[in-house]
Amino acid sequence: MAVVSNKIDELIQQANQALAKNQFFEAERLAAKALILARHDAKFSQMVTSLEPLCRARAKRLEQALKAKSVSIIDEAFPDDVRIKPGCYLVQPPLVGADARRFRLIALENEIPVAVLCREPLTQLKLCPIVALCGNVVVRTKIDPPDNLDKPDVKWLKDALEELGDWAVQSADTTIAIHRLVDELMTRLDAIPEHVALHHALREVCLKAEKELGDGGAAPPIPKRSRSKAKS
Repeated sequence: MAVVSNKIDELIQQANQALAKNQFFEAERLAAKALILARHDAKFSQMVTSLEPLCRARAKRLEQALKAKSVSIIDEAFPDDVRIKPGCYLVQPPLVGADARRFRLIALENEIPVAVLCREPLTQLKLCPIVALCGNVVVRTKIDPPDNLDKPDVKWLKDALEELGDWAVQSADTTIAIHRLVDELMTRLDAIPEHVALHHALREVCLKAEKELGDGGAAPPIPKRSRSKAKS
């Protein structure tokens, strides 16, 4: 256990060092690995520590992506070796949330800063459903569409991502066991990784888990993922 704990501390230190050099992709990789290792050993205090550089790295990445002057529309299938430029992207029908996630992960693997949002067909009330997913966890809410659906602006996409992340926090089931809530929020954070409040929500739950279960005192359960309800 001590060996693993030391490894986690080392990863967090390396992540902070990478951030100091503005290497935010490397910092994100290191901090994300530390977070996963800490959860596996139920080291809730180290989860808290790893979330700080993780959140900062992702905020830097999003900041770079939002420098784009326009939003690119993706509505056709793309290969795994698609050439991606830094910027903002709206994935829309006939493509779905899984396509948006794959596009974001390809960009992340190639260290390309992007902000990616997926929308679904407008409702009868002309609202715009937006969605993100990880595994079988789906976060979905409905917002006002952009003034021009064919040419959404960067501000609309930024605000939409913020609303989706806010809903991911609000719709989490806080009545479940604390270790399950930790896993639920980790999965939601994986679906919407740039959202600052999601990091903060996970941090607060980890602090509560440390208080209730003890640091390293609970065996890591297999995450039980559930489909979140859509916001009406």
